[in-house]
Amino acid sequence: MTEMNPTSPAPSSPAPKAKRPRPQVMRLTDAAATRVAELTKRADSEIVGLRVGVKNGGCAGQSYTVEYAHEVRPTDEVVEDKGVKILVDPKAVLFLLGTEMDYKADKMQAQFIFNNPNQIGACGCGESVQLKPAEIEG
Repeated sequence: MTEMNPTSPAPSSPAPKAKRPRPQVMRLTDAAATRVAELTKRADSEIVGLRVGVKNGGCAGQSYTVEYAHEVRPTDEVVEDKGVKILVDPKAVLFLLGTEMDYKADKMQAQFIFNNPNQIGACGCGESVQLKPAEIEG
């Protein structure tokens, strides 16, 4: 049996790791926030925001999805930016990490644009993309 010497210092426990702040999955431009606010106000039924995700399909392999969100699901990643709410599908978080959501309108079309650092390719028509999961440090 080992006895502790009362004059020796007590064994130190490792200092608790400081929690690293969670990165915001997405951010919105002013144009995107304005459009989300417009869509929220004029929806046929009450919505809490827009749900953004990624689905498989298209010639490049994946495409972005945007739809009305009528409720916040327990697994949603909630992004509140510039007074509006975006809900990110949990399966899409790693593909959207660091993405800026923009909105562009011209004479021919109006659409949300995703400036995504995880995008490694896109099809010629612009309807689908090729994404890689974000690399998370430490």
